[in-house]
Amino acid sequence: MPDLRDYVDIQLGSAREQWRSIASRVPVPGKRQVDFLPVETLICLAVGLVVDRRRYGGGTADNAAEPIPTIARLFCRPNGSILAKMANLDGSLRNGAKHEVQVAAQLLAEPGQLGAVYRLLLTAARSVGIGPDALPDFLGLADDDGDLLLIGQRELDETDVAAAVRPAVDVWRASRADLDERTTERLLMAAVRVGQHRFASEVLRNHGHQCVFCGLSVSLPEKRAARMLVASHIKPWRACSHAERLDARNGLTACPTHDVAFDTGLLTVNGGLRIHVKPVLAAAVETDPATRAAFGRPPLAERLLLPDGAQPPHTKYLAWHRQHIFEEATH
Repeated sequence: MPDLRDYVDIQLGSAREQWRSIASRVPVPGKRQVDFLPVETLICLAVGLVVDRRRYGGGTADNAAEPIPTIARLFCRPNGSILAKMANLDGSLRNGAKHEVQVAAQLLAEPGQLGAVYRLLLTAARSVGIGPDALPDFLGLADDDGDLLLIGQRELDETDVAAAVRPAVDVWRASRADLDERTTERLLMAAVRVGQHRFASEVLRNHGHQCVFCGLSVSLPEKRAARMLVASHIKPWRACSHAERLDARNGLTACPTHDVAFDTGLLTVNGGLRIHVKPVLAAAVETDPATRAAFGRPPLAERLLLPDGAQPPHTKYLAWHRQHIFEEATH
């Protein structure tokens, strides 16, 4: 049986041999599936950065989002097997190997290492003839030599995250005696950060990668400019329930200037999506050219700039922001 090193320290030659084995598979209906190889498990771990497998419980596995169906075809497995392996990795299914949870805890806590492993897996697959149609670069790292970054992390405070996972750590300590507390804590804290990453990614996609306040959208050749846009919660993360933290309708995409202004109560948005400016800021717009350049109209829009088909923010989150952030900052 593979151990932790076979995953976190996987070598190119070993990865190539595993991909060759996968490429030669022939699905046999009704026959028990072969055990997951380390490369398969690692790919399933990486898929968790882009797909929330909890959305596909019960009989909905056939509707799982890409890249799960494509990867399932490559592995000659049903979608449900990919989702089950993802659940093993996050500890939700208790029949997974102990080292799989340890793999997830280590690599998710160190995204740079996970990115390096992911690139090695793609390189090995391409070298044995598995192309992008069979194994897409779903993290977009093949042609980018930078580190894998989990986006949206600026909003998370380490103390808030630790407090949020503490009850779950206690539950796991009672039910998973096979895992040490350090591994459990690392995995659960990493899960929070991955959830924030998926939330921010969904918010950015929903808003067409542009600031909903001024329309800023900066693209460089073949990629978008990193850190020019921020996807943050309307009702802050620390004040949210678990479901609210993952709800894309609780998010706005903004340039850094308008993101900070919204977070600190200089701006708010009403239920009709009209943008309101704090009176003191509106007065500064009239007298200060620099303030006018950022908060005059334009560039500040009258209403949120949402692409056709975008989900608008939920009114309950906008109401919370007006009451607890904008109005408190006004008084």
